[in-house]
Amino acid sequence: MSRQPAPASQVCFPVPRVPAWATPRARSGDPVEGAFIAGSALNTLDNLVQAEPEWSGAWRHRLALRAAAACIKLIGRSEDEAALRDAWLVRQSGDEPGPAGNVLAAWRRLAGRTLPPATGDLQAVATLLGVGWSDGFGDLIDVTRDEVRSGAPAPVITARIAATVMREDPKAEILAWWLADCALSWRMGWRHAVPILATQIHMPLLRSGSEGRRAQPGSDAFERAAFIAAALGAAEACRLAADMAARAERLRAVVPKLRSKAAGDVVDRLIGDDAVSGTVTSKNLSRWASRRLFDRLVELGAVRELSGRTTFRIYGI
Repeated sequence: MSRQPAPASQVCFPVPRVPAWATPRARSGDPVEGAFIAGSALNTLDNLVQAEPEWSGAWRHRLALRAAAACIKLIGRSEDEAALRDAWLVRQSGDEPGPAGNVLAAWRRLAGRTLPPATGDLQAVATLLGVGWSDGFGDLIDVTRDEVRSGAPAPVITARIAATVMREDPKAEILAWWLADCALSWRMGWRHAVPILATQIHMPLLRSGSEGRRAQPGSDAFERAAFIAAALGAAEACRLAADMAARAERLRAVVPKLRSKAAGDVVDRLIGDDAVSGTVTSKNLSRWASRRLFDRLVELGAVRELSGRTTFRIYGI
Protein backbone atom coordinates (compact mmCIF):
# COMPACT_ATOMS: atom_id res chain seq x y z
CA MET A 1 0.00 0.00 0.00
CA SER A 2 1.37 3.40 -0.94
CA ARG A 3 1.83 6.05 1.71
CA GLN A 4 -0.32 9.10 2.09
CA PRO A 5 1.23 12.28 0.65
CA ALA A 6 3.71 13.77 3.09
CA PRO A 7 2.76 16.97 4.95
CA ALA A 8 3.82 20.12 3.16
CA SER A 9 6.26 20.93 5.95
CA GLN A 10 8.04 17.64 5.30
CA VAL A 11 8.18 18.04 1.54
CA CYS A 12 9.37 21.66 1.81
CA PHE A 13 12.04 20.87 4.40
CA PRO A 14 14.60 23.73 4.33
CA VAL A 15 17.86 22.06 3.43
CA PRO A 16 20.86 23.42 5.37
CA ARG A 17 23.92 24.48 3.40
CA VAL A 18 27.55 24.13 4.37
CA PRO A 19 28.99 27.66 4.79
CA ALA A 20 31.34 28.77 2.04
CA TRP A 21 34.15 29.23 4.57
CA ALA A 22 33.78 25.56 5.61
CA THR A 23 34.22 24.28 2.06
CA PRO A 24 37.93 23.71 1.28
CA ARG A 25 39.13 25.56 -1.83
CA ALA A 26 42.89 25.12 -1.56
CA ARG A 27 45.34 22.65 -0.05
CA SER A 28 46.30 23.36 3.52
CA GLY A 29 48.79 21.64 5.75
CA ASP A 30 47.21 23.04 8.91
CA PRO A 31 45.53 20.12 10.75
CA VAL A 32 43.62 22.50 13.02
CA GLU A 33 42.05 24.24 10.04
CA GLY A 34 41.17 20.88 8.49
CA ALA A 35 39.50 19.68 11.68
CA PHE A 36 37.61 22.97 12.08
CA ILE A 37 36.08 23.04 8.61
CA ALA A 38 35.28 19.32 8.68
CA GLY A 39 33.49 19.74 12.00
CA SER A 40 31.39 22.61 10.69
CA ALA A 41 30.52 20.79 7.47
CA LEU A 42 29.61 17.57 9.27
CA ASN A 43 27.46 19.48 11.75
CA THR A 44 25.50 20.97 8.86
CA LEU A 45 25.10 17.58 7.25
CA ASP A 46 24.06 16.07 10.58
CA ASN A 47 21.19 18.55 10.83
CA LEU A 48 19.98 17.35 7.44
CA VAL A 49 20.39 13.63 8.14
CA GLN A 50 18.68 13.77 11.52
CA ALA A 51 15.64 15.50 9.99
CA GLU A 52 15.07 12.43 7.75
CA PRO A 53 13.18 14.21 4.94
CA GLU A 54 10.96 11.90 2.90
CA TRP A 55 13.28 12.04 -0.12
CA SER A 56 16.34 10.97 1.87
CA GLY A 57 16.22 7.47 0.35
CA ALA A 58 16.64 8.84 -3.17
CA TRP A 59 19.35 11.19 -1.90
CA ARG A 60 21.40 8.48 -0.19
CA HIS A 61 21.18 6.20 -3.21
CA ARG A 62 22.22 9.03 -5.53
CA LEU A 63 25.29 9.51 -3.33
CA ALA A 64 25.88 5.74 -3.41
CA LEU A 65 25.91 5.94 -7.21
CA ARG A 66 28.53 8.70 -7.09
CA ALA A 67 30.64 6.71 -4.62
CA ALA A 68 30.41 3.62 -6.83
CA ALA A 69 31.48 5.63 -9.90
CA ALA A 70 34.53 6.93 -8.01
CA CYS A 71 35.43 3.40 -6.93
CA ILE A 72 35.00 2.08 -10.47
CA LYS A 73 37.63 4.59 -11.61
CA LEU A 74 39.80 3.57 -8.65
CA ILE A 75 39.98 -0.04 -9.86
CA GLY A 76 40.66 0.95 -13.47
CA ARG A 77 37.24 0.40 -15.03
CA SER A 78 35.54 2.88 -17.34
CA GLU A 79 31.84 2.73 -16.39
CA ASP A 80 30.34 6.11 -15.49
CA GLU A 81 27.17 6.81 -13.49
CA ALA A 82 24.91 6.23 -16.49
CA ALA A 83 26.52 2.86 -17.21
CA LEU A 84 26.19 1.87 -13.57
CA ARG A 85 22.48 2.74 -13.61
CA ASP A 86 22.09 0.59 -16.69
CA ALA A 87 23.92 -2.32 -15.08
CA TRP A 88 21.54 -2.12 -12.16
CA LEU A 89 18.19 -1.36 -13.80
CA VAL A 90 18.35 -2.57 -17.41
CA ARG A 91 18.60 -6.25 -16.69
CA GLN A 92 16.18 -9.13 -16.57
CA SER A 93 14.99 -10.49 -13.26
CA GLY A 94 17.58 -12.90 -11.88
CA ASP A 95 20.41 -11.65 -14.10
CA GLU A 96 23.71 -10.72 -12.47
CA PRO A 97 24.58 -7.02 -12.74
CA GLY A 98 28.19 -7.76 -13.66
CA PRO A 99 31.39 -6.50 -11.96
CA ALA A 100 30.49 -2.80 -12.25
CA GLY A 101 26.93 -3.43 -11.12
CA ASN A 102 28.24 -5.38 -8.14
CA VAL A 103 30.28 -2.36 -7.04
CA LEU A 104 27.11 -0.28 -7.16
CA ALA A 105 25.28 -3.03 -5.27
CA ALA A 106 27.86 -2.79 -2.47
CA TRP A 107 27.32 0.95 -2.07
CA ARG A 108 23.55 0.61 -2.32
CA ARG A 109 23.79 -1.98 0.43
CA LEU A 110 25.52 0.60 2.63
CA ALA A 111 23.08 3.41 1.85
CA GLY A 112 19.98 1.25 2.11
CA ARG A 113 20.41 -0.54 5.43
CA THR A 114 20.50 0.52 9.03
CA LEU A 115 23.73 0.72 11.00
CA PRO A 116 25.74 -0.97 12.35
CA PRO A 117 26.50 -3.80 9.91
CA ALA A 118 27.44 -7.32 10.91
CA THR A 119 30.53 -9.25 9.87
CA GLY A 120 28.38 -11.23 7.42
CA ASP A 121 27.37 -7.97 5.76
CA LEU A 122 31.02 -6.97 5.37
CA GLN A 123 31.89 -10.35 3.89
CA ALA A 124 29.09 -10.00 1.34
CA VAL A 125 30.31 -6.51 0.45
CA ALA A 126 33.89 -7.73 -0.02
CA THR A 127 32.60 -10.29 -2.50
CA LEU A 128 30.64 -7.64 -4.40
CA LEU A 129 33.71 -5.40 -4.52
CA GLY A 130 35.91 -8.22 -5.80
CA VAL A 131 38.06 -8.27 -2.67
CA GLY A 132 39.26 -11.65 -1.41
CA TRP A 133 38.19 -12.32 2.17
CA SER A 134 41.00 -12.39 4.70
CA ASP A 135 40.72 -13.90 8.19
CA GLY A 136 41.82 -10.54 9.57
CA PHE A 137 38.75 -8.87 8.10
CA GLY A 138 36.59 -10.83 10.52
CA ASP A 139 37.51 -8.45 13.35
CA LEU A 140 36.88 -5.21 11.42
CA ILE A 141 33.33 -4.63 12.64
CA ASP A 142 34.39 -5.08 16.27
CA VAL A 143 37.38 -2.80 15.71
CA THR A 144 35.12 -0.17 14.16
CA ARG A 145 32.69 -0.44 17.06
CA ASP A 146 35.53 0.14 19.53
CA GLU A 147 36.73 3.16 17.54
CA VAL A 148 33.22 4.61 17.46
CA ARG A 149 32.93 4.19 21.23
CA SER A 150 36.30 5.90 21.72
CA GLY A 151 34.71 9.26 20.93
CA ALA A 152 37.46 10.33 18.53
CA PRO A 153 36.43 12.72 15.73
CA ALA A 154 34.65 10.96 12.87
CA PRO A 155 37.35 11.67 10.22
CA VAL A 156 40.06 10.35 12.55
CA ILE A 157 38.11 7.13 13.02
CA THR A 158 37.61 6.74 9.28
CA ALA A 159 41.34 7.15 8.66
CA ARG A 160 42.19 4.56 11.33
CA ILE A 161 39.68 2.03 10.01
CA ALA A 162 40.76 2.49 6.40
CA ALA A 163 44.39 2.02 7.45
CA THR A 164 43.46 -1.18 9.29
CA VAL A 165 41.93 -2.60 6.12
CA MET A 166 45.03 -1.71 4.10
CA ARG A 167 47.39 -3.28 6.62
CA GLU A 168 45.49 -6.54 6.26
CA ASP A 169 45.37 -6.37 2.47
CA PRO A 170 47.12 -3.54 0.56
CA LYS A 171 45.03 -4.42 -2.51
CA ALA A 172 41.72 -3.83 -0.70
CA GLU A 173 41.57 -0.03 -1.04
CA ILE A 174 38.05 -0.16 -2.46
CA LEU A 175 36.89 -1.97 0.69
CA ALA A 176 38.80 0.53 2.85
CA TRP A 177 36.78 3.41 1.39
CA TRP A 178 33.50 1.52 1.87
CA LEU A 179 34.22 0.81 5.53
CA ALA A 180 35.53 4.35 6.07
CA ASP A 181 32.19 5.77 4.94
CA CYS A 182 30.39 3.23 7.09
CA ALA A 183 32.49 4.20 10.11
CA LEU A 184 31.90 7.92 9.61
CA SER A 185 28.11 7.53 9.54
CA TRP A 186 28.24 5.13 12.50
CA ARG A 187 30.31 7.60 14.53
CA MET A 188 27.89 10.41 13.63
CA GLY A 189 25.02 8.36 15.02
CA TRP A 190 23.10 8.21 11.74
CA ARG A 191 20.55 5.45 11.36
CA HIS A 192 21.41 5.00 7.67
CA ALA A 193 24.83 5.50 6.14
CA VAL A 194 25.37 8.54 3.93
CA PRO A 195 28.29 7.96 1.52
CA ILE A 196 30.34 11.16 1.31
CA LEU A 197 34.02 10.21 1.58
CA ALA A 198 34.32 7.93 -1.44
CA THR A 199 32.62 10.50 -3.65
CA GLN A 200 35.76 12.63 -3.18
CA ILE A 201 38.44 10.01 -3.92
CA HIS A 202 39.77 11.75 -7.01
CA MET A 203 39.42 15.36 -5.92
CA PRO A 204 42.65 17.37 -6.39
CA LEU A 205 42.53 18.70 -2.82
CA LEU A 206 43.09 15.17 -1.53
CA ARG A 207 46.47 15.06 -3.24
CA SER A 208 49.65 15.93 -1.39
CA GLY A 209 53.39 16.23 -1.78
CA SER A 210 55.41 17.85 -4.53
CA GLU A 211 54.19 15.26 -7.05
CA GLY A 212 50.55 15.71 -6.08
CA ARG A 213 49.91 12.05 -5.40
CA ARG A 214 46.49 10.92 -4.24
CA ALA A 215 46.42 10.25 -0.51
CA GLN A 216 45.70 6.56 -0.07
CA PRO A 217 44.30 4.92 3.07
CA GLY A 218 47.12 4.01 5.39
CA SER A 219 49.48 6.72 4.13
CA ASP A 220 50.84 9.47 6.35
CA ALA A 221 48.76 12.06 4.50
CA PHE A 222 45.48 10.21 4.70
CA GLU A 223 44.21 11.54 8.03
CA ARG A 224 44.45 15.10 6.73
CA ALA A 225 42.82 13.93 3.50
CA ALA A 226 39.97 12.37 5.50
CA PHE A 227 39.14 15.76 7.05
CA ILE A 228 39.17 17.42 3.64
CA ALA A 229 37.08 14.63 2.11
CA ALA A 230 34.54 14.93 4.93
CA ALA A 231 34.20 18.68 4.40
CA LEU A 232 34.00 18.45 0.61
CA GLY A 233 31.67 15.46 0.71
CA ALA A 234 29.32 17.07 3.23
CA ALA A 235 29.11 20.26 1.16
CA GLU A 236 28.41 18.29 -2.03
CA ALA A 237 25.80 16.15 -0.26
CA CYS A 238 23.97 19.23 0.99
CA ARG A 239 23.97 20.81 -2.47
CA LEU A 240 22.57 17.62 -3.94
CA ALA A 241 19.95 17.48 -1.18
CA ALA A 242 18.78 21.02 -1.94
CA ASP A 243 18.27 20.11 -5.58
CA MET A 244 16.46 16.86 -4.77
CA ALA A 245 14.25 18.55 -2.18
CA ALA A 246 13.02 21.01 -4.80
CA ARG A 247 12.40 18.19 -7.28
CA ALA A 248 10.54 16.12 -4.67
CA GLU A 249 8.36 19.13 -3.88
CA ARG A 250 7.44 19.51 -7.56
CA LEU A 251 6.72 15.79 -7.79
CA ARG A 252 4.34 15.84 -4.82
CA ALA A 253 2.65 18.95 -6.17
CA VAL A 254 1.58 17.21 -9.38
CA VAL A 255 0.13 14.11 -7.72
CA PRO A 256 -3.45 15.51 -7.75
CA LYS A 257 -3.15 15.89 -11.53
CA LEU A 258 -2.40 12.19 -12.05
CA ARG A 259 -5.29 9.87 -12.85
CA SER A 260 -3.44 6.57 -12.44
CA LYS A 261 -4.40 4.53 -9.39
CA ALA A 262 -0.78 3.41 -9.14
CA ALA A 263 0.63 6.94 -9.16
CA GLY A 264 1.16 7.01 -5.40
CA ASP A 265 3.28 3.86 -5.48
CA VAL A 266 5.39 5.18 -8.37
CA VAL A 267 5.91 8.51 -6.59
CA ASP A 268 7.02 6.66 -3.46
CA ARG A 269 9.54 4.71 -5.51
CA LEU A 270 10.89 7.87 -7.11
CA ILE A 271 11.50 9.60 -3.78
CA GLY A 272 12.91 6.43 -2.28
CA ASP A 273 15.58 5.57 -4.82
CA ASP A 274 18.09 7.09 -7.21
CA ALA A 275 16.17 6.00 -10.30
CA VAL A 276 13.27 3.84 -11.47
CA SER A 277 12.92 1.80 -14.63
CA GLY A 278 10.38 3.15 -17.10
CA THR A 279 8.93 -0.33 -17.37
CA VAL A 280 8.10 -0.72 -13.68
CA THR A 281 4.87 -2.65 -13.21
CA SER A 282 2.54 -3.65 -10.39
CA LYS A 283 -0.90 -5.20 -10.01
CA ASN A 284 -2.37 -1.77 -10.73
CA LEU A 285 0.12 -0.69 -13.39
CA SER A 286 0.78 -2.32 -16.77
CA ARG A 287 3.86 -1.57 -18.88
CA TRP A 288 1.75 0.56 -21.20
CA ALA A 289 0.21 2.48 -18.30
CA SER A 290 3.65 2.88 -16.76
CA ARG A 291 4.99 4.54 -19.89
CA ARG A 292 2.00 6.88 -20.06
CA LEU A 293 2.45 7.82 -16.41
CA PHE A 294 6.15 8.63 -16.80
CA ASP A 295 5.49 10.59 -19.98
CA ARG A 296 2.95 12.64 -18.02
CA LEU A 297 5.36 13.20 -15.15
CA VAL A 298 8.05 14.43 -17.56
CA GLU A 299 5.50 16.68 -19.27
CA LEU A 300 4.63 18.22 -15.89
CA GLY A 301 8.31 18.77 -15.09
CA ALA A 302 8.12 16.44 -12.08
CA VAL A 303 10.75 13.87 -13.10
CA ARG A 304 13.65 13.59 -15.52
CA GLU A 305 14.47 10.87 -18.03
CA LEU A 306 18.05 9.98 -17.11
CA SER A 307 19.24 7.63 -19.87
CA GLY A 308 18.78 9.81 -22.96
CA ARG A 309 17.35 6.81 -24.81
CA THR A 310 14.00 6.32 -26.53
CA THR A 311 13.80 2.75 -25.22
CA PHE A 312 14.71 1.21 -21.85
CA ARG A 313 14.12 4.56 -20.22
CA ILE A 314 15.12 5.39 -16.65
CA TYR A 315 13.52 8.12 -14.54
CA GLY A 316 14.40 9.95 -11.35
CA ILE A 317 13.95 13.21 -9.49
